[in-house]
Amino acid sequence: MTLQQVADLRAEGAELDAFLGTISEDQWSRETPFKGRTIDWVVQHLHDADRWTVHSVTDPDGFRAWRDARMRGDALETPEVLHGRALHARWRSYFGQLCDALEAADPDLRAPWFGPDMGVRMMATARQMETWAHGQDIYDLLHVQRQPADRIRNICHIGVRTFGWTFANRKLPVPEPAPYVRLDAPSGAVWEWNAPSEEEYVSGSAVEFAHVVTQGRNVADCDLTVVGPVANSWMPIAQCFAGPPEQPPAPGHRAW
Repeated sequence: MTLQQVADLRAEGAELDAFLGTISEDQWSRETPFKGRTIDWVVQHLHDADRWTVHSVTDPDGFRAWRDARMRGDALETPEVLHGRALHARWRSYFGQLCDALEAADPDLRAPWFGPDMGVRMMATARQMETWAHGQDIYDLLHVQRQPADRIRNICHIGVRTFGWTFANRKLPVPEPAPYVRLDAPSGAVWEWNAPSEEEYVSGSAVEFAHVVTQGRNVADCDLTVVGPVANSWMPIAQCFAGPPEQPPAPGHRAW
């Protein structure tokens, strides 16, 4: 049986694939608003992480050995460098392999990663999150408005789940309680996490919340209501992805 998270990942990839197909060859070298990284860099980054994920779910022990060597600095990669449409075709082909590998994996597997190990459902959601977030880098560069879908709920979920990680990753005490989160879905549905509270909560657009937790937008530029000291300490630094602490873009940098 296909996991819903894998089906949502496939749909996210199909949408990005179609969008990349509209980009002219000369645009791939343009810098996105994500740290000045080009479209080429963004798609190569997605492709690399997709390859690593396949390695993780198909050979967890081998991935751990490779990851540890890489983090020591003695695991060097020399991947073929591709650009533009050739890179797009390579990413598309391997993205299909990624979804197939996640679908075939034992749903109870704890797959290793660069942060905590993840279940297959969460790994699929993490790949959807990165595909959506870095896709947004390209949409923002070209000033194209994307059509949101309710599969963004997975990204909001991982954003809520990483509340504690956001603080622990910065070596900060994790405040309590975790804020109540109430979001409006693109379809008009209402999604809720954590215990209802009038003192500590985040509410508003699910899409805007996803922008904040993926650090594609500064919370100051988003249509969210943030109430309470815990919620207000969380949202400006929210980080739902693995790796060292990162900072969101400055207010106004990606608002349009």
